[in-house]
Amino acid sequence: MQFVISPLKHHLDLIKDTTKAHLALLGANVIYGANYIIAKGIMPNKINPTAFVFIRLSCCMLLFWAIKLLFVKEKVEKKDFLMLALCGLFGGAANQLLFFHGINLTSPIDASIIQTATPVLVLIFSFIILKERVTKNKVIGIILAGIGAIFLILYGNKTIGTSSFLGNLFVLLNACSYGLYLVLAKTLMKKYHAITVASWIFLFGFLYVFPFGISEFLNTDFEAFTASTYLTIGYVVLFTTFFAYLFNIYSLNHVSPSVTSSYVYLQPVVSFILVSVLAYVFMQSQYGQDINLIKILCCILVAAGVYIISKPQKN
Repeated sequence: MQFVISPLKHHLDLIKDTTKAHLALLGANVIYGANYIIAKGIMPNKINPTAFVFIRLSCCMLLFWAIKLLFVKEKVEKKDFLMLALCGLFGGAANQLLFFHGINLTSPIDASIIQTATPVLVLIFSFIILKERVTKNKVIGIILAGIGAIFLILYGNKTIGTSSFLGNLFVLLNACSYGLYLVLAKTLMKKYHAITVASWIFLFGFLYVFPFGISEFLNTDFEAFTASTYLTIGYVVLFTTFFAYLFNIYSLNHVSPSVTSSYVYLQPVVSFILVSVLAYVFMQSQYGQDINLIKILCCILVAAGVYIISKPQKN
């Protein structure tokens, strides 16, 4: 009897862990989707992108290390420090610097379109580094969600262009950096607790940014900050950085990097929902003109694509 029950319990535990991982990914990408609207508003008038990244990395480094020292007593093997340093470079410093400088120069519309390339890049890196099998579900889901996301963003692009080639290039390089980070971090999640990995990633990321970030931080005019500025920075530090990174790292322990990256397609859907709330709950009529049936159908395509990717592949 014990022989029969144990495999069943193990299978149920795996399903439970996978469900938690998908909920964590949902939470992280809801946060990221809102970040497009929230973070851009204070750059560069209130704060320089590099100074903003310096604040993100320093605050989250302190948060993660405080939690690690109090609750997670785990040592890292010397041979893994190189991989942690690479994750800190691609997932901490380069990823954030490229994104914030990119979004500062170009429009959120362009940035959202380019970000949808992340799952494809992760599939490529996973195939090369992890030898991960590219399943039919992943291919179909990525194509379906990609079509929905791109149509949603392109159809909603009614504003006069604020596009920038350099800004778009930065965001594309950010997508490459983030995709590579997800694949590299997966190798570490097989050995260490999520808090341990996050602590070292942010420590290395902070060390990379410190030499040129400290001067931008000290030159910031904090007297010009309003309550709204501090709330925005607080959201970016606590939610977009701390919780979102923790959710993503946790999910990597239970699902593949390609599944983790596929949730990026939910970000434009979240932006669409926020616009709907502003239009119909807070009665801001200018947003109501940007909602129609085509956009709703695009959102359904995105959700369907993520669902297909998250389904286990049948043997």
